[in-house]
Amino acid sequence: MEEKKLYPLRFLPLEDNYKWGREDFKVADLGYRDTVIADGWLAANTLSEVMDTYMDRVTGDHVFASYGRLFPVQLKAIKCEGKMPLRIHPDDEIAAQRYDSLGREKLWYITKAAPDARLCLGWSRAIDASELIGGIKNGAIESVVNTVPVKAGDCFMIKSGLVHGATGSLEIVEVSQSSALDFCVYPWGQELGEEEFDPAFSVVDALDFIDYGPYKAHETKPAGPRDGMKFLADLPQFTVRKMDLRDPLHITGGDHNSYAIYHCLYGKAVVKVDLLEYKLEAGQTLLVPAEVDDFILGPLAQTTSVLEIMTEYKPVADSYINPDAEAKLPGEEDDE
Repeated sequence: MEEKKLYPLRFLPLEDNYKWGREDFKVADLGYRDTVIADGWLAANTLSEVMDTYMDRVTGDHVFASYGRLFPVQLKAIKCEGKMPLRIHPDDEIAAQRYDSLGREKLWYITKAAPDARLCLGWSRAIDASELIGGIKNGAIESVVNTVPVKAGDCFMIKSGLVHGATGSLEIVEVSQSSALDFCVYPWGQELGEEEFDPAFSVVDALDFIDYGPYKAHETKPAGPRDGMKFLADLPQFTVRKMDLRDPLHITGGDHNSYAIYHCLYGKAVVKVDLLEYKLEAGQTLLVPAEVDDFILGPLAQTTSVLEIMTEYKPVADSYINPDAEAKLPGEEDDE
């Protein structure tokens, strides 16, 4: 019996509403939050169930060797209409040691922003743990929160240890590692439910990995290997490129050696696999499994832009330890 080949996957979004706005999970494999496939012969299966069955066929050999049956990234659309609670996350090392989890490196891409929109990123000056705890209790911490005005098209890396949030009216696409490790630092006087933050993750547990120094902006790479492409994140955990589609692109397995997620920012795009077409409107997301290693990505509107998310394998020779050694993805170990 011939084995069915996987196909580009659409998911039903999962919406969480809060007092300050809402979050829509576009792609998620978190256990307590799993997106469900919308159509095709895999319809009604969760991403977790597909990973359990098809494993490396979804993510690619090298990604599967590192992450196993966990899909490595998640994608959310965030709409803020108030004051998003300040939050923080640990890196891979602390997350693995304390919580048996991945860390939560994040990228925030601003898709809409009103004139009052601000991101809260770190501190306006250096503070310490004592000032933080005291300021949380009496509200004085608000005076040292660093705020950054934003507009559509702005992009920010949210590294581990960086306190972050948002205020005003804005919309954000968040790409992050597949992890639930967000710790609430300051809720701006709002009552929080357990569905937003796990009460087991308190600010006290985060005191040793918070960055207490003044905020320093992270610079993204200015260009990519093709016209109309810009690197937004180039990490071992994930790569994010913004692609302004002018002409169809022929993408093969040798180009990425990974799954590929495409999120349409504006315009209309299409992924063509053999004779089938998978169209993307603005705000829609498509996961192309690694097994689908030959396809066309093209625009269906004059002005079309998409985010491309992957976890790429990047071998690097270490001339000091072993000239023939290859770098591995987070979590990979040598075979004994």
